[in-house]
Amino acid sequence: MKPYSALLRMRFIALLQYRTAAAAGLATQLFWGLIRVMIFEAFYSASPNRQAIPMNHAQLVSYVWLGQALLGLLPWSIDREMREKIRTGGVAYDLLRPMDLYFQWYFQAIATRTAPTLLKSIPLFVVAGCFFGLKPPTSAPALVAWLGMTVLALLMNCAFSCLISISMMWTISGEGISRLAPPVVYAFSGMMVPLPLMPAFMQPLLNALPFRNMVDVPFRIYSGQIPATLHHVIPAALHTTAWTAALLLSGRLMMQCGLRKLVVQGG
Repeated sequence: MKPYSALLRMRFIALLQYRTAAAAGLATQLFWGLIRVMIFEAFYSASPNRQAIPMNHAQLVSYVWLGQALLGLLPWSIDREMREKIRTGGVAYDLLRPMDLYFQWYFQAIATRTAPTLLKSIPLFVVAGCFFGLKPPTSAPALVAWLGMTVLALLMNCAFSCLISISMMWTISGEGISRLAPPVVYAFSGMMVPLPLMPAFMQPLLNALPFRNMVDVPFRIYSGQIPATLHHVIPAALHTTAWTAALLLSGRLMMQCGLRKLVVQGG
């Protein structure tokens, strides 16, 4: 694990240098967060029976701001460096290193998602908490459970993003999967619309898929919409862990198949 932890640390430190980009991203996230809060405010105001809505307004506002703060954790894009390595043949240099290629990419994905997100999320939490209605966790157990589920979500997100990157061994450009993955992740994770507001006939499917663990479950635990009790948190954690293991195994197998057919041209 030492080489992978060193890779994770170096990439994490390198990405922390992009503070100007993080400031621009913070402004963008605040803007879109305000837009989304106003849209849902109109929805709640126009509802004839607000008591029938599965989430109250305060919970939904916190849900929206959490989504804006932690947007970078979602597996909605392909790592540009990985894409360029596959397209140019630079992946051959990674194959020469005394490390497993899949776990190289996996630990790189962890750093790629955590460092920029930390730069943007901490000030966004402060601003949204002071001025725009983001509430603190409902209790200390809710805070602990939210942090734990967020870490599990990060591990699952990175496994999912590795699958997307590995698919470029067959597609090369990655344009198709780059356009397909974001709307799927946004719609089924709860980033577009909180999953409790989705139609009832979709709930069994949403509960079975892994996407709810990326956004919906951690955010609802934070806001108190899901109680932070062992009865509720442990099944959610097991569901996330099972999907993470399945995605890791699938990615590992895909990597082995891709490397058997990989051809690097040039000198």
